[in-house]
Amino acid sequence: MTSAALATELREARERMLILVRDLGGAREFGPRLAIVNPPRWEVGHVGWFQEYWCLRRLDEDRFSAARGESIVPEADRLYNSATVPHATRWTLPLPEFDATLRYCEEVRRRTEDRLAARCSSDDAYFARLAVRHEDMHAEAFHYTRQTLGYEAPALEVPEHPIGDLRAGDAEIAGGPLELGEAPSAVFAFDNEKWAHPVRVRPFRLSRVAVSNAEFAAFVQADGYRRRELWCESGWRWLASADRRQPLYWNRRHGAWQLRRFDRWIDLPPDEPVTHVNWFEARAYCRYATRRLPTEAEWEFAASWDPIAGRRRRHPWGDEPWTPRRANLQHACPASVHAYPEGDSAMGVRQLIGNVWEWTASPFGPYPGFSPDPYREYSEPWFGTHKVLRGGAFATSPRIAYSTYRNFFLPDRADVFAGFRTCALDSA
Repeated sequence: MTSAALATELREARERMLILVRDLGGAREFGPRLAIVNPPRWEVGHVGWFQEYWCLRRLDEDRFSAARGESIVPEADRLYNSATVPHATRWTLPLPEFDATLRYCEEVRRRTEDRLAARCSSDDAYFARLAVRHEDMHAEAFHYTRQTLGYEAPALEVPEHPIGDLRAGDAEIAGGPLELGEAPSAVFAFDNEKWAHPVRVRPFRLSRVAVSNAEFAAFVQADGYRRRELWCESGWRWLASADRRQPLYWNRRHGAWQLRRFDRWIDLPPDEPVTHVNWFEARAYCRYATRRLPTEAEWEFAASWDPIAGRRRRHPWGDEPWTPRRANLQHACPASVHAYPEGDSAMGVRQLIGNVWEWTASPFGPYPGFSPDPYREYSEPWFGTHKVLRGGAFATSPRIAYSTYRNFFLPDRADVFAGFRTCALDSA
């Protein structure tokens, strides 16, 4: 990738983030102190700091070197380094004003482009790509913040979702050998994707579409949140502490379900994927339906394997890049589980990319031979405590929505745009 192409990605990521944060100044700069959101003034500054730290301040050619030059912002490391700044303190730090923070981010982006134009080594390109994807993740996180705090939807174009035929039932997937993970030839990979290694996937049956709101409502109506036998031990403890009786952002009004989408209450769309359910809720639904969650190897096999060609694809639809007709990405709202037929996998599974992140049965852990990349805090601290999600949501950037990308959250997190699909038990 040329320095001009990298500069284009830097600008695209910044433009999208600015759409999401421009109206978060003033009274919204800090917001309530919650464990699942950051104060916007801090988070915007952190995005700029991250790009500056990795793209501009490196003093040593060794990519793992900790040697750094000075920041544009005095004591920036003390303010914005998420690895060392405790979450609870981010509301009380002496942060620059919101407008000054935006100017800082823009100055960093401009200098990064200038640096790449003057010198674009393989390491320079690697860290620029890392910074872009980091910004993409925070852009999606600003969607979560807006949803959590009941702010209006982002000022993004609302797409006309491509209509598809009604999908139902399971896809029969023969299984076989799979190189799980990213290939060393990839333009960019996160450390937890490295590297592709052989696994064998047994035959299984995977639902062609994600679990819908209507299907999950049947679970709620069947007292799914009160039936102890449907919940694992840790899930039952979470349920007791959370006192949850339906998914987050659902409400019963005049005998019908409603859903809060950002700042609006709407009638529950029955054919959209259930969203804002955590891993415990997904697992309980599976027990209710006499089903199970897929493993991440099964998910990746279904998303990437082409049985006719006898090889894996980059995306479910093929090796061609994403287009707006193939998957619901970088938008402001979900679509029906039946939409986007052009994104079907080779085995007829729909929306494995986009619309909603999908919980898997797999704990988040290292692949064989794992070695952390320079941004050491990205993966390793979360091994063993988080669960893997795959596929991307409607708010996800196409740059991180591909078949080998591994997202990961604690099993009790329901603020993310997460849902799930299921497997038949006889394929366990």
